[in-house]
Amino acid sequence: MSTKSSREIGRKATGNDFLTDVWINLKRWLRKTVRNPFIVVSSLLNPIIFLFLFTEVFGQVTGGALTDALGANVSYITYLVPAIVIQTALIAASSSGIGLVDDIENGMFEKVLVSPMSRTAVFLGKALSEVVRIIIQVALILVLGYVLLWFDTGGAVGTYIATGIPGALGIMGVSIVFAIWFTAFSNIVALVTRDQESTIIGANLLQLPLLFVSSAFLPVSVLPEWIQVVATVNPITYGVDAARALMLGKDVLGVLDVNVFAGMWNTIIPALVILAVLDLVLGAIAVSLLNRASSSEVR
Repeated sequence: MSTKSSREIGRKATGNDFLTDVWINLKRWLRKTVRNPFIVVSSLLNPIIFLFLFTEVFGQVTGGALTDALGANVSYITYLVPAIVIQTALIAASSSGIGLVDDIENGMFEKVLVSPMSRTAVFLGKALSEVVRIIIQVALILVLGYVLLWFDTGGAVGTYIATGIPGALGIMGVSIVFAIWFTAFSNIVALVTRDQESTIIGANLLQLPLLFVSSAFLPVSVLPEWIQVVATVNPITYGVDAARALMLGKDVLGVLDVNVFAGMWNTIIPALVILAVLDLVLGAIAVSLLNRASSSEVR
């Protein structure tokens, strides 16, 4: 009997459908995260530290650049919050590959490979566990951002997120769409290297450089010309600008000239399309590598 036939029989024997396999993997990764106090505490502290530090460091020197790019009524806190949201999603997504390598090293990955579960469900369940963490972190950042704005200007809630509660939910949605491509990328690095240190280095090698050559901390128009070119092909630019358009309620996409839609949708729609394509391509590669994975290759 062929290996493929054995797997098909095994899959039928479990009685699990695709959604059940996703749920099983989601629960396993959530429990693994909750049982590690370091991950829980660092996940909550990271966005607080970054938001506070970047506001203090850049907030005092960016007034003129913001006024030229977006007008005089935009504070650096409301400009920065979308960047911290995307940065947090990026960090959470990068840890996904590290968790996979940990599974490889402790033998859990081999057990998953010989199970009849769908490889797509394995990847999706793992990605959804990161989504849950990202939603909690984004909610924390949005609340903290308003607290900082209130201490800075005493502004009312209505002056914080121009698009209101739907906009806040939209920012969460953007962070999820953004995180999927980097979750897939970190899992690809993990499956290729099968080494924790290499995965950490590979993920960290891209995080900070990509953030600083995007629209995250300053308007693209004030950055050097070569950075403006890089920012055009940098996915972080599209994630930050989509979240920032929802935050400010206006079109902020500086790397592409889109006038097909109305107002902020000239930023949100093209940005989400680009990120969705990236999600599909890298997600397909990650699932393909999972399908090809063999327990004999695990170190």
